[in-house]
Amino acid sequence: MITEQQTINKPEIENNVDLNKEEGCYIYCIIGDGEGRKFACPAIGSRQDEVYSISYQDVAAVISASAVMKYPISRENTMAHQKVLEELMNDFTVLPVKFGTVASGKDGFCAAERIREEVLKVRYEELKNLLLKMDAKIELGLKAFWVDMKTIFQEIVDENDEIKKLRRKLISKPVSRPFGEKATLGEMVKDALERKKAKEEKDILNVLKKACVDQCSNRIFGDEMITNSSLLVEKSRAEEFDGLVDELAATYNGRMKFKYVGPMPPINFVELVIALED
Repeated sequence: MITEQQTINKPEIENNVDLNKEEGCYIYCIIGDGEGRKFACPAIGSRQDEVYSISYQDVAAVISASAVMKYPISRENTMAHQKVLEELMNDFTVLPVKFGTVASGKDGFCAAERIREEVLKVRYEELKNLLLKMDAKIELGLKAFWVDMKTIFQEIVDENDEIKKLRRKLISKPVSRPFGEKATLGEMVKDALERKKAKEEKDILNVLKKACVDQCSNRIFGDEMITNSSLLVEKSRAEEFDGLVDELAATYNGRMKFKYVGPMPPINFVELVIALED
């Protein structure tokens, strides 16, 4: 999106942000860039502030003017934050900053000056190393679900002799059969389901690891979800990764369904915490 960016010099940026020493700055991310730029993407909040960057040597913070406040974790706000990251990742290596990070002015220094001096300058080596680590990489998300849970539960019974025997025993008893045995059966099935889920998740990730640099598992919801994984992939291998997902979909056709999203900035692999409140 270089055509949508406008390079501006540091004095111009500093003049813009110095107009109000009490104003804060919302911080979206750190990028590898030595120029001050303006970006076309809309800022978080309803004020229609401008998104721009301030730099120290060859690293820059992407910010917008903001009231010093705590931003609610709403869909509107999180999407605005994410949209800036997604726009920038087309042209830069992006290090996401934790949602809701606002810097304030302090001791006569405006928020932007504090970001440059207390973050970009002080943490320069850390940021440079992270930018190098994340260079030319994207995050892809994959969720896998079982299609028919009746089939899965039947597989569990067929694969586990103890569950099979207890189930037959309970079926042969009257309706008033002991609750304790039913509870035991429920726990056995639950444990078997988790083991089955872990095994099948491992099988899926073993296929995908051929084309990814790193992987992390996110929270799983419900019995149907097998994996909710974020994968760090070299941009040059994204097409190869797509092919592996297609391979999985064909292999498990009718048994699993897959939800595949991306590319995204590496939010699950880097999330910078910056504390510059007053």
